[in-house]
Amino acid sequence: MTIDYDAIIIGTGQAGPPLAARLAADGQKVAVIERQAFGGTCVNNGCIPTKTMVASAYAAHLARRGAEYGVVPTGPVTVDMARVKARKDGVVGKSRHGVETWMRELDHGTVYLGHARFEGPDTVRVNDTVLRAGKIFINVGGRASAPPMPGLDQVDYLTNAGMMRVESLPRHLLVVGGSYIGLEFGQMFRRFGSEVTIVQRGPRLIEREDPDVSDAVRDILAAEGIGLRLDAECIELEQRGGEVAVKMDCAHGAPEVVGSHVLLAVGRRPNTDDLGLERAGVAVDARGYIQVDEQLRTTVPGIWALGDCNGRGAFTHTAYNDFEIVAANLLDAAPGEAARTVGDRIPAYALYTDPPLGRVGMNEHEARQSGRNVLVGMRPMTRVGRAVEKGETQGFMKILVDAGSREILGAAVLGVGGDEVIHCILDAMYARAPYTVVQRAMHIHPTVAELIPTMLGELRPLEPAAS
Repeated sequence: MTIDYDAIIIGTGQAGPPLAARLAADGQKVAVIERQAFGGTCVNNGCIPTKTMVASAYAAHLARRGAEYGVVPTGPVTVDMARVKARKDGVVGKSRHGVETWMRELDHGTVYLGHARFEGPDTVRVNDTVLRAGKIFINVGGRASAPPMPGLDQVDYLTNAGMMRVESLPRHLLVVGGSYIGLEFGQMFRRFGSEVTIVQRGPRLIEREDPDVSDAVRDILAAEGIGLRLDAECIELEQRGGEVAVKMDCAHGAPEVVGSHVLLAVGRRPNTDDLGLERAGVAVDARGYIQVDEQLRTTVPGIWALGDCNGRGAFTHTAYNDFEIVAANLLDAAPGEAARTVGDRIPAYALYTDPPLGRVGMNEHEARQSGRNVLVGMRPMTRVGRAVEKGETQGFMKILVDAGSREILGAAVLGVGGDEVIHCILDAMYARAPYTVVQRAMHIHPTVAELIPTMLGELRPLEPAAS
């Protein structure tokens, strides 16, 4: 028996649920399929749990610095990992329950629990039930990847999902991977009280960022006692009783480091390998990401892919924007109105170390490669009153501008509130406003954002890249 629907949504990450709600509100009969936990990566082992734990780590760090603020501690600051986990689990559970309740209470909606597999371009099987619809939306997300690495199959290692279940403090956490996930967990567990060593194959942390940003983040982590092993080639893992050794060839330092736990943070992969996409004719690229056009349509008419599985963004906000694009084009577009596309959005993201890094648009390398006449403005956090008052003066702000058009090309804010301050610049970029509009704005004092106009008043030519 086949049950007919107007739309089928596979996965309940950040794009699927709001799209289901819009379609159902439009009177369409919608099937929502979830095989594991409602809310996807963000709710269960991504943004929400990690930032909840980052908040606990920040509280511990600030408590240890109490004397700097005239607050005298009565004893050593310790962290109860079981309570940290319980707090995180409470926040996650509430969010997950909210998504599930939302989906189950939709008018015209039906929830199916199980693993969805395509049987044709308009047909999906869930357990013993076959569903058919003219519109199918894939929102299955991604997971941590484990690339070939000598010894990896012989050791007990953790990914970001496994770190969410740790209830006791690791004695020494070895983090393989010096990008966003690895750095956030590394600093977090250092502040909880673990010894931490980060092993990075390349010469810099977060290599997609400008060297000055990478260097500043490196210095921040090193100042907190985090061991950093850069230029680590030929990484190999070995189980030694209850501990794990990471062997490497480095220009500096010992050829191995031994710890109690290993976190593998070396990339992500899409959850597309077990959906039966080949039976529907849906094309994927060499890494398994579903191929989509600018409107997020796959190679098969009537099938869309949203969120991490389409390779067009790896963030909660890009997944939600995927929903907005699809919903606008299907439900809101007036006759003759141009379609919304992925190309309309400006790259923006944050690294949630402390202090955080907010990033938007081009970095210096990309700006130089564009062939433009580029101006740059910079402001160290030591010259930002709000940062000085809070005793958090690490980092800096930087902005890139096209000298001819006065267009803002990109910016980085590494410092207190950087993940929020960056939106002042992002919004101006979406408005296509010349930088002078922001420069002449009157911002509130005392804030970090008030120094953006000052920084824009001190623009200078961007120097050529070092050879």
